[in-house]
Amino acid sequence: MTKVVLALAAFVDLGLAALLIGISGFIFGAHEGMNGEPWAVAAWTAALIVCLAAPIAGFILNSRKQSGAGLIVAWLPPAGALLAMAIPPPY
Repeated sequence: MTKVVLALAAFVDLGLAALLIGISGFIFGAHEGMNGEPWAVAAWTAALIVCLAAPIAGFILNSRKQSGAGLIVAWLPPAGALLAMAIPPPY
């Protein structure tokens, strides 16, 4: 059962990574590439790395008999995305 939940977390994390790549043009500008604000580039890059590394770390922890920690690590990016969506805009 743990591997099924970890696989579901991996699909959700990869979906978040695809969403980050899909909206990158809106964050950095259509033709600017990585010429946006440095803090936005750093935050976007960190979020993408976390979305890709979290399921890998979850499966590694699960194979080392720490399935609870693996589940928590794998589900951190979706929880962080939900938390980020709950923050009201500054305007």
